[in-house]
Amino acid sequence: MIPGTLPLALRNSWALTFGGGVEAPVRTPSTVLYDRPHQQLRRFDRGTPAIGNPVLLVPPLAVDASCYDLRPGQSLAQFLLDTGRQPYVIDYGRMTEADRDLGFEHWIDEILPTAIESVSAEHEGAPVDIISWSLGGILSLLTAADRADLPLASVTALGTPINFAKNIPLAPVRLFGKLTGGREIDYATALFGGIPAFAVQAGFRASAFTRELTRPWFIARNITGTEALARMEAIDRFIDAMPGYPGRVYRQLYKQVILRNQLASGTIQLNKDRAIELAKLTCRVHLIASRTDHLAPAPTVSSGTGVFPSAKEVVYNEVTDTNHLALIAGSDAATTTWPFIDQFLSGTR
Repeated sequence: MIPGTLPLALRNSWALTFGGGVEAPVRTPSTVLYDRPHQQLRRFDRGTPAIGNPVLLVPPLAVDASCYDLRPGQSLAQFLLDTGRQPYVIDYGRMTEADRDLGFEHWIDEILPTAIESVSAEHEGAPVDIISWSLGGILSLLTAADRADLPLASVTALGTPINFAKNIPLAPVRLFGKLTGGREIDYATALFGGIPAFAVQAGFRASAFTRELTRPWFIARNITGTEALARMEAIDRFIDAMPGYPGRVYRQLYKQVILRNQLASGTIQLNKDRAIELAKLTCRVHLIASRTDHLAPAPTVSSGTGVFPSAKEVVYNEVTDTNHLALIAGSDAATTTWPFIDQFLSGTR
């Protein structure tokens, strides 16, 4: 008897163990516009003219760009296409020890401005709407503040923490880091050249400890639920594809953003000669948070409404019962966070 003729439960069991999975990876078709070190720009394909501004999807560091196109039904890119817009995504690729000296400046000065200007040029100079997630939101907001001359209409940041003092579970880590001056991160990044991929993957799994602990029970309960198993597999593939952090950028993130909480003060000191003031951001800003996001609790995100005094508009939306990844790629994102994005991009709330 071959697997295709087995009852569904046995067929799914076979696929999860000896087969290639219950669902093959499916990506929304896209076209590469340029491919340079740590900056591949892709345009998602559409067959009809787009409406509104072009949209640039900006992923965080140490996260695969597939976060915006996880699988059918969990693809923000496809949602944007379905609502008539033209999305693009910037992909940083893998990080290695050779990238140890890359810092926030590399994204703020080169990667994001180049992508924004390229997308705008594709649309005869139209302003660009950015959608970003987690650390991608920090990079996007800093770029918008530093480069007010860029053709930017708005920045939407999902699960992007601004005030780390509001993250109560993180308080012991911040206290320890203040006592040591962050030397523990200096040692770690010097040893590995950054935070290696295996450490990032392990950390993400640890943040979803309950999911990892109950995984066998989840599979047993859903052994005939191919859709649920496919969602599980998609998340597993996403985690397994996570790259690492360059050493310099992680030291900046840890010391300036997490320990010193500089974003909440409105000014981040990238180095001794350069500071970026969030008050210089002038485009529209959209912040989205979840009350049940343990990595970026809602209070850390909502604090951002007070640090952009020159923004054309600051909108804050909050959802419940959604974790960090589910904000952009959850099975219910189409009825929770994505409508907020659509309303904001359409100029309505």
